[in-house]
Amino acid sequence: MVLIGAFFLGTGSTATNEGNPRGFNVPDIGGASQAVSGPEDKTLTVTIPDMARVKDATVPDAAGDDEEALRNNAAIHLRGTGFPWQREANVYLAGHRLGYPGTDSFLAFYDLNKLEKGDEIFVTDADGRRYTYRVTREFIVKPTELWVTEPVPGRNVLTLQTCTLPDYSKRLIVRAELVDFARAT
Repeated sequence: MVLIGAFFLGTGSTATNEGNPRGFNVPDIGGASQAVSGPEDKTLTVTIPDMARVKDATVPDAAGDDEEALRNNAAIHLRGTGFPWQREANVYLAGHRLGYPGTDSFLAFYDLNKLEKGDEIFVTDADGRRYTYRVTREFIVKPTELWVTEPVPGRNVLTLQTCTLPDYSKRLIVRAELVDFARAT
């Protein structure tokens, strides 16, 4: 539980631009929400039409302290959380608000706060299956509210997370629910 607690404890600094991603604080919370087989390659591709910098973005499955993955991608899929192909899952993606200039993380989730209820998010798995999620809510959590990483009983949800501005002291969460699934062609 101490590792999970680090997820929300933040440093109170602008750590998203430092060499150490401690301010991002996304833990590896252990095993996926269900033992359901999916593609061997757990990399996802994400497009969020209402966000300027997230189009066909590669999202690796990574631990929250994987500095290289955080630096070089628009977001990471938090290792140990669910995947779109699971019936009951919380597909948890976290991205930097500011990120690192010259990398895919730079300003990737800067405009996460502009998503509104009903906006669509498209996730594609490594086998080419496309999952459509629709935003249901946006909220801010305190650094101690770990429930946002847990599955939602009976639902397949996508959770997007970034830090709040200007002080990164809280987490902005956008939650979406699976509304459509298309097999690869």
